[in-house]
Amino acid sequence: MKLNIYLLLFTILISTSCHTGKLTVVADSPSSLKEISAIEKTVNSDLLWVIEDAGNKNNLYGLNAKGDIIKDISIDNIQNIDWEDLTSDDSGNIYIGDFGNNNKERKNFAIYKVTNPEKASAVSTAEVISFKLPKKMKSQDFESFFLYNDYFYIFSKDHKETKLFKVPNTIGDHEASYLSEVKLKGKNTKVTSADISEDGKIVALLNHDKLWKLTDYTSDDFLNGTIEAIEFNHDSQKEGINFISSRKVLITDERTKNEGGNIYSFGLD
Repeated sequence: MKLNIYLLLFTILISTSCHTGKLTVVADSPSSLKEISAIEKTVNSDLLWVIEDAGNKNNLYGLNAKGDIIKDISIDNIQNIDWEDLTSDDSGNIYIGDFGNNNKERKNFAIYKVTNPEKASAVSTAEVISFKLPKKMKSQDFESFFLYNDYFYIFSKDHKETKLFKVPNTIGDHEASYLSEVKLKGKNTKVTSADISEDGKIVALLNHDKLWKLTDYTSDDFLNGTIEAIEFNHDSQKEGINFISSRKVLITDERTKNEGGNIYSFGLD
């Protein structure tokens, strides 16, 4: 399995073929998973972890370098209301963001912690971190977050702007802290996934036809620095992003008819 992931990373770094716009296809996602909404590689696993969003199973899937399902974990103590993104910590634990809210009617949001998924049983339980928005703030739709310095940073999905919230990585109930918001330029501005580079210097926000590269921010207000939109020249329902090096990401899109259902690599330089 380690050989497979090393071959994948080697292919990502040197490949100049199979480009779709500026994206490089590195694997097909499983045909059985049509609505992949996130991708994450942890420090303790050679697998690429993915989930599906609302209306699908309460399952966390580990894929090999070819996109085959190697591990399938059913989380039996929670429900997939609308799973939208994944992140992980330095110990290799996975966190599932259950905070999709298309109708903007949810008042309670959740993040589920799956401990060491590479060692987890086929049927496992998750710990729950729940949060509400600050009082008097309207309900928001979320599809993206990441973990940084033991806090979750959660970005709203809305037309023309995104709001940034902060929630501590502590099991239990919390009120999210509002940090800032910014208007994003362009026709398509809804943020569908997010990640931060390991050195903390770049944040990437994903959209169907572009990503926004955030740099030169102050402290953890990631929206107050330089925001550069990078077009893909390829429009599909892209839902997952994950840094695999300081300047390179993996991206997934959903399978719709004869399009999508791929894992791509993309360089930010």
